[in-house]
Amino acid sequence: MLKTAEVPKIEYPDSDGKPMAETDDHRIQMTDALIHPLKEYFRDRPDVYVSGNMFLYYVEGEPTAVVAPDVFVVFGVANKRRRIYKLWQEGQVPAVVFELTSRSTRHEDAGDKRFIYEDLGVREYFIFDPLREYLRPPLQGYRLEGGFYTPLLPDELDTSEWELFSEELGLTLQTYGRDLRLYDEARDQYLYTPAEEAEARRTAEAHMLAETQARYEAEARAEAEAAARRAAEAEIARLRALLDQQERP
Repeated sequence: MLKTAEVPKIEYPDSDGKPMAETDDHRIQMTDALIHPLKEYFRDRPDVYVSGNMFLYYVEGEPTAVVAPDVFVVFGVANKRRRIYKLWQEGQVPAVVFELTSRSTRHEDAGDKRFIYEDLGVREYFIFDPLREYLRPPLQGYRLEGGFYTPLLPDELDTSEWELFSEELGLTLQTYGRDLRLYDEARDQYLYTPAEEAEARRTAEAHMLAETQARYEAEARAEAEAAARRAAEAEIARLRALLDQQERP
């Protein structure tokens, strides 16, 4: 009996052995200024997935059809941990992609990756140059319109920084030196980085401790005043009793 030849299993690697980011600025920007704040921003949304530096395979059976966005946000999929992102299994294309570009990756970020994201249907694509090596202005974006990317013109601020609004995220992207910050106009605040989150927690705990101490001190003062009042009332009663005894014949 002839045996049916086994079809070799297709492997979809989760790493290419290359470092996560070129420099500390790129790494910190990726993890602390974008991925962490976005995860916290969508923490209560079980249907929003935020990740980055992950292989996104977009053609089943073709492991070479892969791209690794620095940061991406997907709506309509489970918020769970993944090793890789297979588009044919997930059924949802990222709505937003960020690439932290540099002089050495500029042709890929503005060329091949841009065309891939456009073909896939990524609705917004943002490129940021943390070291400001070549991109002028350092923040640029594209929005999908009619199946093709339309460049977004960033607004220049009085501080010589730049900003763009993301319709998909509902957040304003603002450059700040080598950082790209996410601003929530509804809350009138920037999304916290891990360091800012820890500082806010410490500040809140310090305020809570101070309020607790102040409450204890107020209660102690009130108790002391009540005790002093009771002592005064008792002394007055004692003196009145002595006076009554002296006035009796």
